[in-house]
Amino acid sequence: MSTNSHGMSSTFRVKETTTDFDASLAAMIDHTLLKPEATITQIERLCDEGRQYRFASVCVNPCHVRACAERLQGTTTKVCTVVGFPLGASSSATKAFEAERALQDGAREIDMVINIGMLKSGNEKFVEEDIRAVVAVAKRSAALTKVILETSLLTEDEKTRACRLAKQAGADFVKTSTGFGGAGATVEDVALMRKVVGSSMGVKASGGIRTYEEARALIASGANRLGTSASVQIVSSRKGPATSTS
Repeated sequence: MSTNSHGMSSTFRVKETTTDFDASLAAMIDHTLLKPEATITQIERLCDEGRQYRFASVCVNPCHVRACAERLQGTTTKVCTVVGFPLGASSSATKAFEAERALQDGAREIDMVINIGMLKSGNEKFVEEDIRAVVAVAKRSAALTKVILETSLLTEDEKTRACRLAKQAGADFVKTSTGFGGAGATVEDVALMRKVVGSSMGVKASGGIRTYEEARALIASGANRLGTSASVQIVSSRKGPATSTS
């Protein structure tokens, strides 16, 4: 088996078609692996599952973007990556550079973390411009920007203001969580976010989504994209908790 310059094998060992799963739900999922200890083998499997189940994207750390884009070439599954992750405390210039490099490497969607401390300090101008810096880079490449709020750290008023600022900055989605902030998506937060942004933006629920029932409840509350590492189990089974080996 040959390997490419990123250490990934250049052949695929997945079934070309899979029919026993919820395809409509799969098309709404960012199949995610952001653990710092993720191996190349695990990232390869993520991509192959993305191809097999036709997930909306695979969501990986920036160092894996180019290899994932090569592995998924010719498929409908995009490569999504994270910027300013997971704390959101990088400078705006750094976030913009991260986004630009990821887009050059083949990312088509950018999930950026807001500056949580600045939001809590009431510096809305900083937060909006921070988001806008990434949005401007993404739009030049016709890529989507999703703004991660880290809802578990915010009050309801802060969540509302963050959504409003993301909308003003031209982002495409607001997103609940990094998955590293202590708590993940809730139907209440998703409903609030959808109420604030209306129908003109997407809402991505992410963090702690483990079952088909949880996924459907979040969609019913207003999410039109989900981020989860338990994607295969969720779309393949409508009962019981999903577990992930990735």
